[in-house]
Amino acid sequence: MPDPQRTTYDVIIVGAGPAGAAAALYASRHGLKTLLLDKSTFPRDKICGDALSGKAVAILLELGLLDKIRDLPGALINKIVFSSPDHVDAWIDLERHTLHDIGTGRNIPMEGFVIRRAVLDAFLFREARNSVDACIEGFAVKDLVRKNGIVTGVTGSANGQQQTYRANLVLGCDGFNSIVARRTGQYRHDGRHWVVALRCYYENVAGLKDQIELHFVNEVLPGYFWAFPLENGYANVGIGMLHSSLKRRKVNLKDALHTVISRPPFDRRFANARAMEEPIGWNLPIGSIRRKSYGNGFMLLGDAAGLIDPFTGEGIGNALYAARFAAETAAEARSANDYSEGFLKRYEDRLWDAIGDELRTSKRLQDLGRWRPLLNLVIQKAAQNQQISDLITGMIANAVPKKKLFSPLFYLGLLFK
Repeated sequence: MPDPQRTTYDVIIVGAGPAGAAAALYASRHGLKTLLLDKSTFPRDKICGDALSGKAVAILLELGLLDKIRDLPGALINKIVFSSPDHVDAWIDLERHTLHDIGTGRNIPMEGFVIRRAVLDAFLFREARNSVDACIEGFAVKDLVRKNGIVTGVTGSANGQQQTYRANLVLGCDGFNSIVARRTGQYRHDGRHWVVALRCYYENVAGLKDQIELHFVNEVLPGYFWAFPLENGYANVGIGMLHSSLKRRKVNLKDALHTVISRPPFDRRFANARAMEEPIGWNLPIGSIRRKSYGNGFMLLGDAAGLIDPFTGEGIGNALYAARFAAETAAEARSANDYSEGFLKRYEDRLWDAIGDELRTSKRLQDLGRWRPLLNLVIQKAAQNQQISDLITGMIANAVPKKKLFSPLFYLGLLFK
Protein backbone atom coordinates (compact mmCIF):
# COMPACT_ATOMS: atom_id res chain seq x y z
CA MET A 1 0.00 0.00 0.00
CA PRO A 2 1.41 3.45 -0.89
CA ASP A 3 2.23 5.99 1.81
CA PRO A 4 -1.06 7.93 2.05
CA GLN A 5 0.67 11.24 2.76
CA ARG A 6 3.11 10.96 -0.15
CA THR A 7 0.53 9.90 -2.69
CA THR A 8 -1.73 12.07 -4.83
CA TYR A 9 -4.96 10.19 -5.34
CA ASP A 10 -7.52 10.39 -8.07
CA VAL A 11 -10.21 10.49 -5.40
CA ILE A 12 -10.39 11.01 -1.64
CA ILE A 13 -13.70 9.78 -0.22
CA VAL A 14 -14.67 11.41 3.07
CA GLY A 15 -17.07 9.10 4.89
CA ALA A 16 -17.32 5.32 4.58
CA GLY A 17 -21.06 4.80 5.05
CA PRO A 18 -23.14 3.38 2.20
CA ALA A 19 -22.48 6.33 -0.15
CA GLY A 20 -18.74 6.33 0.52
CA ALA A 21 -18.34 2.57 0.48
CA ALA A 22 -20.26 2.23 -2.79
CA ALA A 23 -18.30 5.12 -4.31
CA ALA A 24 -15.10 3.33 -3.36
CA LEU A 25 -16.27 0.10 -4.97
CA TYR A 26 -17.30 1.87 -8.17
CA ALA A 27 -14.08 3.89 -8.19
CA SER A 28 -12.11 0.65 -8.05
CA ARG A 29 -14.06 -0.63 -11.06
CA HIS A 30 -13.00 2.51 -12.94
CA GLY A 31 -9.36 2.03 -11.96
CA LEU A 32 -9.22 5.18 -9.82
CA LYS A 33 -6.53 5.50 -7.16
CA THR A 34 -8.64 5.98 -4.06
CA LEU A 35 -8.19 6.94 -0.39
CA LEU A 36 -11.15 6.18 1.88
CA LEU A 37 -11.45 8.08 5.18
CA ASP A 38 -13.90 7.88 8.07
CA LYS A 39 -13.93 9.59 11.46
CA SER A 40 -15.32 6.45 13.12
CA THR A 41 -14.06 2.91 13.42
CA PHE A 42 -16.26 0.05 12.24
CA PRO A 43 -18.57 -1.45 13.31
CA ARG A 44 -20.50 1.57 14.52
CA ASP A 45 -24.18 2.40 14.78
CA LYS A 46 -25.91 4.90 12.51
CA ILE A 47 -29.33 6.23 13.45
CA CYS A 48 -31.62 5.29 10.57
CA GLY A 49 -34.78 3.45 9.58
CA ASP A 50 -32.49 0.66 8.30
CA ALA A 51 -34.58 0.01 5.17
CA LEU A 52 -33.09 -0.87 1.78
CA SER A 53 -35.34 -0.01 -1.17
CA GLY A 54 -35.48 -1.50 -4.65
CA LYS A 55 -32.92 1.07 -5.85
CA ALA A 56 -30.50 -0.09 -3.19
CA VAL A 57 -31.10 -3.71 -4.14
CA ALA A 58 -30.39 -2.91 -7.82
CA ILE A 59 -27.07 -1.22 -7.00
CA LEU A 60 -26.02 -4.01 -4.63
CA LEU A 61 -26.82 -6.51 -7.36
CA GLU A 62 -24.71 -4.56 -9.87
CA LEU A 63 -21.83 -4.48 -7.38
CA GLY A 64 -22.09 -8.26 -6.93
CA LEU A 65 -23.02 -7.95 -3.26
CA LEU A 66 -26.67 -8.97 -3.16
CA ASP A 67 -26.11 -12.62 -2.26
CA LYS A 68 -23.91 -11.55 0.64
CA ILE A 69 -26.55 -9.03 1.73
CA ARG A 70 -29.11 -11.83 1.87
CA ASP A 71 -26.87 -13.64 4.36
CA LEU A 72 -26.71 -10.71 6.78
CA PRO A 73 -29.03 -10.69 9.80
CA GLY A 74 -32.16 -8.71 8.94
CA ALA A 75 -35.57 -9.06 7.31
CA LEU A 76 -36.63 -9.60 3.71
CA ILE A 77 -39.44 -7.22 2.72
CA ASN A 78 -42.18 -8.15 0.24
CA LYS A 79 -44.95 -5.77 1.32
CA ILE A 80 -45.51 -2.15 2.30
CA VAL A 81 -48.37 -1.05 4.57
CA PHE A 82 -49.65 2.52 4.39
CA SER A 83 -52.03 3.47 7.19
CA SER A 84 -54.29 6.52 7.06
CA PRO A 85 -54.95 8.91 9.96
CA ASP A 86 -58.28 7.08 10.29
CA HIS A 87 -56.29 3.83 10.73
CA VAL A 88 -57.25 2.15 7.47
CA ASP A 89 -54.42 -0.08 6.24
CA ALA A 90 -53.53 -0.42 2.55
CA TRP A 91 -51.30 -3.42 1.88
CA ILE A 92 -49.05 -3.04 -1.18
CA ASP A 93 -47.81 -6.41 -2.43
CA LEU A 94 -44.40 -5.85 -4.02
CA GLU A 95 -44.39 -9.33 -5.53
CA ARG A 96 -47.12 -8.34 -8.00
CA HIS A 97 -44.66 -6.33 -10.11
CA THR A 98 -41.11 -6.39 -11.42
CA LEU A 99 -38.99 -3.34 -10.65
CA HIS A 100 -37.50 -1.49 -13.61
CA ASP A 101 -34.49 0.21 -12.06
CA ILE A 102 -33.79 3.49 -13.83
CA GLY A 103 -30.22 3.84 -12.59
CA THR A 104 -28.88 0.47 -13.71
CA GLY A 105 -31.44 -0.30 -16.42
CA ARG A 106 -32.13 -3.70 -14.83
CA ASN A 107 -35.47 -5.43 -14.34
CA ILE A 108 -35.39 -7.19 -10.99
CA PRO A 109 -37.88 -8.68 -8.53
CA MET A 110 -39.41 -6.08 -6.24
CA GLU A 111 -38.08 -6.70 -2.77
CA GLY A 112 -36.30 -4.88 -0.02
CA PHE A 113 -34.47 -5.52 3.23
CA VAL A 114 -34.27 -4.09 6.71
CA ILE A 115 -30.75 -4.51 8.10
CA ARG A 116 -29.37 -2.67 11.10
CA ARG A 117 -26.88 -0.05 9.95
CA ALA A 118 -24.31 -1.32 12.43
CA VAL A 119 -24.37 -4.57 10.43
CA LEU A 120 -24.87 -3.19 6.92
CA ASP A 121 -22.27 -0.44 7.13
CA ALA A 122 -19.63 -2.73 8.61
CA PHE A 123 -20.19 -5.17 5.76
CA LEU A 124 -20.01 -2.48 3.08
CA PHE A 125 -16.94 -0.97 4.72
CA ARG A 126 -15.09 -4.29 4.65
CA GLU A 127 -15.87 -4.69 0.97
CA ALA A 128 -14.77 -1.13 0.21
CA ARG A 129 -11.62 -1.33 2.32
CA ASN A 130 -10.48 -4.33 0.31
CA SER A 131 -10.99 -2.46 -2.97
CA VAL A 132 -9.21 0.87 -2.36
CA ASP A 133 -5.54 1.84 -2.41
CA ALA A 134 -5.60 3.15 1.16
CA CYS A 135 -8.14 3.37 3.97
CA ILE A 136 -7.92 5.16 7.32
CA GLU A 137 -10.45 4.80 10.13
CA GLY A 138 -10.60 7.26 12.99
CA PHE A 139 -9.56 10.17 10.76
CA ALA A 140 -11.58 13.37 11.32
CA VAL A 141 -11.42 15.78 8.40
CA LYS A 142 -11.14 19.38 9.65
CA ASP A 143 -10.69 21.36 6.45
CA LEU A 144 -10.09 21.18 2.71
CA VAL A 145 -6.92 21.93 0.81
CA ARG A 146 -7.27 24.29 -2.14
CA LYS A 147 -5.10 25.43 -5.02
CA ASN A 148 -6.23 28.28 -7.29
CA GLY A 149 -9.75 27.95 -5.89
CA ILE A 150 -10.00 24.20 -6.60
CA VAL A 151 -10.30 21.61 -3.83
CA THR A 152 -7.17 19.43 -3.97
CA GLY A 153 -7.23 17.50 -0.70
CA VAL A 154 -8.13 17.36 2.96
CA THR A 155 -6.52 18.03 6.31
CA GLY A 156 -7.49 16.41 9.56
CA SER A 157 -6.28 14.38 12.47
CA ALA A 158 -6.02 10.80 13.66
CA ASN A 159 -4.68 9.81 17.07
CA GLY A 160 -3.95 13.47 17.79
CA GLN A 161 -1.71 13.93 14.77
CA GLN A 162 -2.46 16.44 12.00
CA GLN A 163 -2.21 15.05 8.48
CA THR A 164 -2.82 16.22 4.91
CA TYR A 165 -3.84 14.10 1.94
CA ARG A 166 -4.12 15.26 -1.66
CA ALA A 167 -6.30 14.23 -4.58
CA ASN A 168 -7.72 15.51 -7.83
CA LEU A 169 -11.24 15.08 -6.45
CA VAL A 170 -12.80 14.98 -3.00
CA LEU A 171 -16.13 13.20 -2.53
CA GLY A 172 -18.14 14.36 0.49
CA CYS A 173 -20.00 11.28 1.78
CA ASP A 174 -19.94 12.47 5.37
CA GLY A 175 -23.60 12.80 6.26
CA PHE A 176 -26.09 15.58 6.97
CA ASN A 177 -23.49 17.59 8.95
CA SER A 178 -20.91 17.21 6.17
CA ILE A 179 -17.62 19.03 6.70
CA VAL A 180 -17.08 18.95 2.92
CA ALA A 181 -20.44 20.67 2.34
CA ARG A 182 -19.70 23.20 5.08
CA ARG A 183 -16.22 24.08 3.87
CA THR A 184 -17.43 24.51 0.30
CA GLY A 185 -20.36 26.72 1.27
CA GLN A 186 -23.02 24.18 0.25
CA TYR A 187 -24.47 23.44 3.70
CA ARG A 188 -27.94 24.88 4.30
CA HIS A 189 -30.39 24.17 7.11
CA ASP A 190 -33.91 24.99 6.00
CA GLY A 191 -36.69 23.59 8.18
CA ARG A 192 -38.99 23.34 5.16
CA HIS A 193 -36.64 20.75 3.66
CA TRP A 194 -35.45 18.98 6.79
CA VAL A 195 -37.04 16.15 8.75
CA VAL A 196 -36.36 15.33 12.39
CA ALA A 197 -36.86 11.71 13.43
CA LEU A 198 -36.45 9.33 16.36
CA ARG A 199 -35.50 5.67 16.20
CA CYS A 200 -35.88 3.06 18.92
CA TYR A 201 -35.10 -0.66 18.66
CA TYR A 202 -37.76 -2.90 20.20
CA GLU A 203 -38.30 -6.60 20.69
CA ASN A 204 -41.61 -8.48 20.55
CA VAL A 205 -43.66 -6.02 18.53
CA ALA A 206 -46.64 -8.11 17.42
CA GLY A 207 -47.61 -8.64 13.80
CA LEU A 208 -44.36 -7.78 12.01
CA LYS A 209 -43.43 -10.30 9.34
CA ASP A 210 -42.29 -9.37 5.83
CA GLN A 211 -43.80 -5.87 5.68
CA ILE A 212 -42.62 -2.37 6.46
CA GLU A 213 -45.31 -0.14 7.90
CA LEU A 214 -45.76 3.62 7.47
CA HIS A 215 -48.57 5.01 9.61
CA PHE A 216 -49.69 8.58 8.99
CA VAL A 217 -50.76 9.48 12.51
CA ASN A 218 -52.32 12.76 13.58
CA GLU A 219 -49.61 13.40 16.16
CA VAL A 220 -46.99 14.20 13.49
CA LEU A 221 -48.76 14.93 10.20
CA PRO A 222 -47.36 15.44 7.58
CA GLY A 223 -44.90 12.95 9.07
CA TYR A 224 -45.45 9.37 10.11
CA PHE A 225 -44.83 6.59 12.62
CA TRP A 226 -43.07 3.46 11.35
CA ALA A 227 -42.47 -0.13 12.37
CA PHE A 228 -40.00 -2.27 10.41
CA PRO A 229 -39.13 -5.92 11.17
CA LEU A 230 -35.59 -7.03 11.92
CA GLU A 231 -33.99 -10.36 12.75
CA ASN A 232 -34.87 -12.53 15.77
CA GLY A 233 -38.06 -10.70 16.75
CA TYR A 234 -36.49 -7.25 16.84
CA ALA A 235 -37.97 -4.17 15.19
CA ASN A 236 -36.93 -0.69 14.13
CA VAL A 237 -39.64 1.66 15.43
CA GLY A 238 -39.66 5.40 14.99
CA ILE A 239 -41.43 8.63 14.26
CA GLY A 240 -40.54 11.61 12.11
CA MET A 241 -41.86 15.02 11.17
CA LEU A 242 -40.98 17.96 8.95
CA HIS A 243 -38.86 20.33 11.02
CA SER A 244 -40.84 23.45 10.13
CA SER A 245 -44.12 21.73 11.13
CA LEU A 246 -42.57 20.40 14.33
CA LYS A 247 -41.49 23.88 15.40
CA ARG A 248 -44.82 25.46 14.45
CA ARG A 249 -46.84 22.85 16.36
CA LYS A 250 -44.29 22.58 19.19
CA VAL A 251 -44.25 18.78 18.99
CA ASN A 252 -42.00 16.77 21.29
CA LEU A 253 -41.17 13.65 19.27
CA LYS A 254 -40.43 11.48 22.31
CA ASP A 255 -43.84 12.32 23.75
CA ALA A 256 -45.48 11.74 20.36
CA LEU A 257 -43.86 8.31 20.02
CA HIS A 258 -44.96 7.31 23.50
CA THR A 259 -48.51 8.52 22.80
CA VAL A 260 -48.81 6.61 19.53
CA ILE A 261 -47.66 3.24 20.86
CA SER A 262 -49.82 3.64 23.98
CA ARG A 263 -53.13 4.19 22.20
CA PRO A 264 -55.31 2.15 19.85
CA PRO A 265 -54.70 0.52 17.48
CA PHE A 266 -51.00 0.23 18.31
CA ASP A 267 -51.23 -0.40 22.06
CA ARG A 268 -52.18 -4.06 21.51
CA ARG A 269 -49.15 -4.65 19.31
CA PHE A 270 -46.82 -3.09 21.88
CA ALA A 271 -48.41 -4.74 24.91
CA ASN A 272 -45.54 -7.23 25.27
CA ALA A 273 -42.90 -5.17 23.48
CA ARG A 274 -39.76 -3.94 25.20
CA ALA A 275 -37.60 -1.00 24.17
CA MET A 276 -33.94 -1.97 23.76
CA GLU A 277 -32.68 1.62 23.99
CA GLU A 278 -33.80 5.15 24.58
CA PRO A 279 -35.24 6.81 21.43
CA ILE A 280 -32.41 8.48 19.52
CA GLY A 281 -32.90 11.43 17.21
CA TRP A 282 -31.28 12.51 13.97
CA ASN A 283 -31.70 14.97 11.12
CA LEU A 284 -32.67 14.14 7.54
CA PRO A 285 -32.02 16.72 4.79
CA ILE A 286 -34.67 15.71 2.27
CA GLY A 287 -34.63 15.98 -1.49
CA SER A 288 -37.65 18.28 -1.72
CA ILE A 289 -35.33 20.83 -3.32
CA ARG A 290 -32.34 20.38 -5.60
CA ARG A 291 -29.26 21.38 -3.65
CA LYS A 292 -26.02 22.07 -5.50
CA SER A 293 -23.80 19.02 -4.97
CA TYR A 294 -20.64 19.79 -6.94
CA GLY A 295 -17.98 22.46 -7.41
CA ASN A 296 -14.35 22.90 -8.33
CA GLY A 297 -12.69 19.67 -7.23
CA PHE A 298 -15.53 18.16 -5.19
CA MET A 299 -18.86 16.33 -5.30
CA LEU A 300 -21.38 15.66 -2.51
CA LEU A 301 -23.17 12.32 -2.11
CA GLY A 302 -25.93 10.87 0.05
CA ASP A 303 -27.10 12.87 3.05
CA ALA A 304 -24.37 15.46 2.39
CA ALA A 305 -26.24 16.23 -0.85
CA GLY A 306 -29.70 16.11 0.75
CA LEU A 307 -31.06 13.15 -1.23
CA ILE A 308 -33.43 11.57 1.30
CA ASP A 309 -36.89 10.76 -0.03
CA PRO A 310 -39.34 13.38 1.32
CA PHE A 311 -42.22 10.90 1.59
CA THR A 312 -40.66 7.66 2.84
CA GLY A 313 -37.53 9.02 4.52
CA GLU A 314 -35.40 6.37 2.78
CA GLY A 315 -31.98 7.60 1.79
CA ILE A 316 -29.69 4.63 1.18
CA GLY A 317 -30.94 3.89 -2.34
CA ASN A 318 -30.36 7.45 -3.53
CA ALA A 319 -26.97 7.51 -1.80
CA LEU A 320 -25.95 4.40 -3.74
CA TYR A 321 -27.19 5.97 -6.98
CA ALA A 322 -25.08 9.02 -6.22
CA ALA A 323 -22.03 6.80 -5.69
CA ARG A 324 -22.51 5.21 -9.09
CA PHE A 325 -22.76 8.52 -10.94
CA ALA A 326 -20.01 10.21 -8.94
CA ALA A 327 -17.48 7.46 -9.69
CA GLU A 328 -18.46 7.51 -13.35
CA THR A 329 -17.95 11.29 -13.46
CA ALA A 330 -14.65 11.02 -11.58
CA ALA A 331 -13.33 8.59 -14.20
CA GLU A 332 -14.37 10.94 -16.99
CA ALA A 333 -12.78 13.90 -15.21
CA ARG A 334 -9.49 12.01 -14.97
CA SER A 335 -9.61 11.17 -18.68
CA ALA A 336 -10.30 14.81 -19.56
CA ASN A 337 -7.97 16.14 -16.84
CA ASP A 338 -10.77 18.51 -15.94
CA TYR A 339 -11.99 18.80 -12.36
CA SER A 340 -13.76 22.10 -12.77
CA GLU A 341 -17.24 22.94 -11.58
CA GLY A 342 -18.44 23.09 -15.17
CA PHE A 343 -17.23 19.56 -15.92
CA LEU A 344 -18.51 18.04 -12.67
CA LYS A 345 -22.00 19.44 -13.23
CA ARG A 346 -22.71 16.31 -15.27
CA TYR A 347 -22.69 14.30 -12.03
CA GLU A 348 -25.62 16.20 -10.57
CA ASP A 349 -27.46 16.30 -13.89
CA ARG A 350 -27.22 12.52 -14.30
CA LEU A 351 -28.25 11.92 -10.72
CA TRP A 352 -31.33 14.14 -10.94
CA ASP A 353 -32.25 12.72 -14.34
CA ALA A 354 -32.44 9.38 -12.53
CA ILE A 355 -34.11 10.36 -9.24
CA GLY A 356 -35.54 13.83 -9.82
CA ASP A 357 -39.02 12.75 -10.90
CA GLU A 358 -39.30 10.42 -7.95
CA LEU A 359 -38.18 13.08 -5.48
CA ARG A 360 -40.59 15.63 -6.94
CA THR A 361 -43.40 13.09 -6.67
CA SER A 362 -42.43 12.30 -3.09
CA LYS A 363 -42.47 15.99 -2.25
CA ARG A 364 -46.04 16.21 -3.54
CA LEU A 365 -46.96 13.10 -1.55
CA GLN A 366 -45.47 14.74 1.52
CA ASP A 367 -47.61 17.79 0.80
CA LEU A 368 -50.62 15.47 0.48
CA GLY A 369 -50.03 14.54 4.10
CA ARG A 370 -51.08 18.05 5.10
CA TRP A 371 -54.57 17.35 3.75
CA ARG A 372 -55.93 14.77 6.15
CA PRO A 373 -59.23 14.06 4.29
CA LEU A 374 -57.40 13.51 0.98
CA LEU A 375 -54.81 11.26 2.62
CA ASN A 376 -57.62 9.23 4.18
CA LEU A 377 -59.36 8.95 0.81
CA VAL A 378 -56.32 7.76 -1.14
CA ILE A 379 -55.31 5.13 1.41
CA GLN A 380 -58.88 3.94 1.94
CA LYS A 381 -59.38 3.44 -1.80
CA ALA A 382 -56.05 1.62 -2.11
CA ALA A 383 -57.14 -0.65 0.74
CA GLN A 384 -60.47 -1.45 -0.93
CA ASN A 385 -59.53 -1.62 -4.60
CA GLN A 386 -56.87 -3.96 -6.02
CA GLN A 387 -56.65 -1.89 -9.21
CA ILE A 388 -55.64 1.20 -7.26
CA SER A 389 -53.24 -0.83 -5.12
CA ASP A 390 -51.66 -2.20 -8.29
CA LEU A 391 -51.43 1.30 -9.73
CA ILE A 392 -49.48 2.48 -6.69
CA THR A 393 -47.26 -0.60 -6.87
CA GLY A 394 -46.71 0.07 -10.56
CA MET A 395 -45.55 3.58 -9.76
CA ILE A 396 -43.11 2.24 -7.18
CA ALA A 397 -41.88 -0.24 -9.80
CA ASN A 398 -41.47 2.48 -12.46
CA ALA A 399 -43.95 0.58 -14.62
CA VAL A 400 -46.56 3.36 -14.42
CA PRO A 401 -45.74 7.10 -14.74
CA LYS A 402 -45.83 8.68 -11.29
CA LYS A 403 -47.35 11.85 -12.70
CA LYS A 404 -50.67 9.96 -12.90
CA LEU A 405 -50.87 10.28 -9.15
CA PHE A 406 -51.31 14.03 -9.53
CA SER A 407 -53.79 14.09 -12.36
CA PRO A 408 -57.17 15.55 -11.30
CA LEU A 409 -58.72 12.60 -13.14
CA PHE A 410 -56.99 10.22 -10.72
CA TYR A 411 -58.70 11.78 -7.69
CA LEU A 412 -62.00 12.18 -9.53
CA GLY A 413 -61.81 8.46 -10.32
CA LEU A 414 -61.22 7.66 -6.64
CA LEU A 415 -64.54 9.21 -5.73
CA PHE A 416 -66.42 6.77 -7.96
CA LYS A 417 -64.47 3.55 -7.31
